[in-house]
Amino acid sequence: MAAEIPLQKIDEYRWRIPKSYMRGMRVDGLIYANEKLLAQAKSEEALQQVANVAHLPGIVKHSLAMPDLHWGYGFVIGGVAATDPAADGVVSPGGIGYDLNCGVRLIRTNLDVKQLAGRTKALVAKLFENVPCGVGSSGKIRLTQQEEKQMVEQGARWSVEREYGFPEDLQFTEANGFLSLANAEAVSKRALDRGKNQLGTLGSGNHFLEVQVVDRILYREAAEVMGLTEGQVCVMIHSGSRGFGYQVCDEHVKTWIQVAKKYGIDLPDRQLAAAPINSKEGQDYITAMACGANYAWNNRQCIMHWVRKTFMDFFETGVAELGLELVYDVAHNIGKFENHLVDGVERELFVHRKGATRAFPAGHPEIPDKYQQVGQPVLIPGDMGTASYVLVGNPSAMEQTWGTTCHGAGRMLSRRKAIQVTKGRSIQRDLEKQGIFVRAEGRRTLNEEVPEAYKDVDEVVKVVDEAGLSRRVARLRPIGVVKG
Repeated sequence: MAAEIPLQKIDEYRWRIPKSYMRGMRVDGLIYANEKLLAQAKSEEALQQVANVAHLPGIVKHSLAMPDLHWGYGFVIGGVAATDPAADGVVSPGGIGYDLNCGVRLIRTNLDVKQLAGRTKALVAKLFENVPCGVGSSGKIRLTQQEEKQMVEQGARWSVEREYGFPEDLQFTEANGFLSLANAEAVSKRALDRGKNQLGTLGSGNHFLEVQVVDRILYREAAEVMGLTEGQVCVMIHSGSRGFGYQVCDEHVKTWIQVAKKYGIDLPDRQLAAAPINSKEGQDYITAMACGANYAWNNRQCIMHWVRKTFMDFFETGVAELGLELVYDVAHNIGKFENHLVDGVERELFVHRKGATRAFPAGHPEIPDKYQQVGQPVLIPGDMGTASYVLVGNPSAMEQTWGTTCHGAGRMLSRRKAIQVTKGRSIQRDLEKQGIFVRAEGRRTLNEEVPEAYKDVDEVVKVVDEAGLSRRVARLRPIGVVKG
């Protein structure tokens, strides 16, 4: 079906699905990709999902897809849509995802890679020992139900106030690590039970903890502001809201087909089930989703605390000597109320980002003073055998994509297919030959996450750079990886 979609080429990096393609489309689809990445997307239903999202009531301008796009639940992963609450706009849980506020944070250190010579494998072993990971893993923090409710309502300051970090960490976290709409009373007991022992845990699948080296500086002014230099050791953390966020999403997805019928919302895919933002069901979901987002920010904050402790113990020195400063933390799966210009008029929209990253430009009031001159840091992880990127938001992203860019390399092979094509291979040994030391909890994780399962991250970030969504600042290569 996707192969028959009429694509109109706008330029080298943008492609339109006209709203005339399907009856009921309210806006065009707009895909950011080059020829190679577009060909990969055509092999699955991803393009059809972009067209399906264009049916959402209240959607504004376009149904958007970033160059890392691949098939997801309801929305394409790499999908973005803004809806207008004042025009009967809806919220769709499938447009935010199961792992609420899955995201990435980057920690810079004062270490040069030469100081890790011969010690990387031992450091990775210590990180693997100190940061719980894997399916259903439990953390070192045990919460009562009341404490968990406080945590998800207060955001990341809950962790900082308990000395799992420093006050300045909040400044360098998207939204200061806090969505104010969070209301724990909108969260089920089952979600609270699943999350109570998982704070400070990595999880499984594509989540990771990576020791990286700054491989190349591409925008020196921004790199200097972030404190990044070639040869420097950094740490990237990729995790989300664990079982808590999954449960919140799952409960709404399962019941919202009837909710959509109640409000007369007719959509081409039941996985897009939606409710008006201003309805009771819409508000209940948004407040529960905000709790999931706050859980995830606390989770990454606590993981960072264990990383800092590990580095201090391993190098037998303190934070001041090691640096260990948070560069930034960005969300990948989130829905937020934001003010944007629509036909020259500022309107409050609800922006769904599903496998997509906020990329606000220099001068935007929501980014820290430190980054006002260069723009918000954007973190784009690749696969565990290639590279990750740091970028900054560009002004034209506000005009094109609601201040949004891609979120990673994007999968090219399903987990099942990746296991099939790597049968009999030792991925750990392959990576070690490249100087990348890996530890994983799950038996099949490394095969599922093999580098060739992902698109070329260099190609993906080139598209968002050339299209004006975000500007490349630095390329980082992995030397040590912890996977669930």
